[in-house]
Amino acid sequence: MSNATTPTSNGKNMSEQAKEAANRVAAGAGEIASDAAKHYVQEPAADLFSLAKAYAKDNPDVAACWAFGIGVLVGWKLKP
Repeated sequence: MSNATTPTSNGKNMSEQAKEAANRVAAGAGEIASDAAKHYVQEPAADLFSLAKAYAKDNPDVAACWAFGIGVLVGWKLKP
């Protein structure tokens, strides 16, 4: 039975191989997380922002009222 310090056929011990495998898995997971963040956060946010801009362009009075109301609520909650 071999232990973790016994070299394998390619000259690396099992702990080095495990570290390399963990690094490959972590790099892959980071890539997948980055892609998911772009797909599920950035793209919908850009879509919602463009829809809000188009709505404000078509209905400026309603958009101004909403902006004022949201500003009042935020200001009221943030006051000391």
